[in-house]
Amino acid sequence: MGSSLLTNSSAMTALQTLRNVSAQLATTQNRISTGQRVSTASDNAAYWSIATSMRSDNAALSAVSDSLGLSAATVDTEYTALTSVIGDKDSGLTKLQALLVEAKTAGIDRTKIQADITQIQQDMKLKANSATFNGINWLSTTTGTTPTTFSLVSSYSRVGGTPTIGSITVTTANYSLYTSTQTGILDTAGSTAPSINTMSISALTDSAVDQTTLDGYIAQVTAGINSVASAAANLGAVKNRIATNTEFVKTLMDSVDRGIGQLVDADMNAESTRLQALQTQQQLGVQALSIANQNSQSILSLFR
Repeated sequence: MGSSLLTNSSAMTALQTLRNVSAQLATTQNRISTGQRVSTASDNAAYWSIATSMRSDNAALSAVSDSLGLSAATVDTEYTALTSVIGDKDSGLTKLQALLVEAKTAGIDRTKIQADITQIQQDMKLKANSATFNGINWLSTTTGTTPTTFSLVSSYSRVGGTPTIGSITVTTANYSLYTSTQTGILDTAGSTAPSINTMSISALTDSAVDQTTLDGYIAQVTAGINSVASAAANLGAVKNRIATNTEFVKTLMDSVDRGIGQLVDADMNAESTRLQALQTQQQLGVQALSIANQNSQSILSLFR
């Protein structure tokens, strides 16, 4: 093949090869610097789109995790107050029941017992009023102001383009101990007796009628203990569900992160090996181009 002064085919081939190697080298360097083999839509439109959607899902799951944390704190506050209202042998409804049984003893000073009962009644009311977290109180409510139900966000999922938000619904009336209309567990009056919050034994005597009244008070407090215990058990179940969902959401977020990584993350071992190979090819390409350019200079020797 003859030599041409106007067209250096060898140099053109070497230059084209060098350009290709340089482009591959730029791609590899970008993957190493970003840690991703798909960092923009132009790298792989399908994978980039999927990864972007999954990152959006993870952001939503992060919001769900935060919401679950807030819900857990709220439920824990209400649960703690409920169990405190139930009390033990020294406090709460349990102590109140014991005092009423003690009041059935003939000749006992019921005025002194009432002093203890009054303190317990005030203490239970204080605990219910104090069970407030982030402005929410399910134990001491105001009709018309406190929502009848609360939805605690518990999950997020997306099928295609349709997102679904899961929630745990809490009915306030199931936990209300005191209400503005006196319809709570502890401030609702019985058919023949005052509410647990207002009952008094100071004026009762050893008469058969008053002894029957005391029996009614004891039965009323026993029913109150059962109702508050049922409310506490219900909240305990809600607590467990929130804890389970919280752990699941965290695990799911980790799973989504791994999925995104499998789609777009670069294999750094492979990329570092490729970088060394491309750098070597680039150096050889520069030498090949230099040799091709030198071939043109040999034409000058023909004219000497």
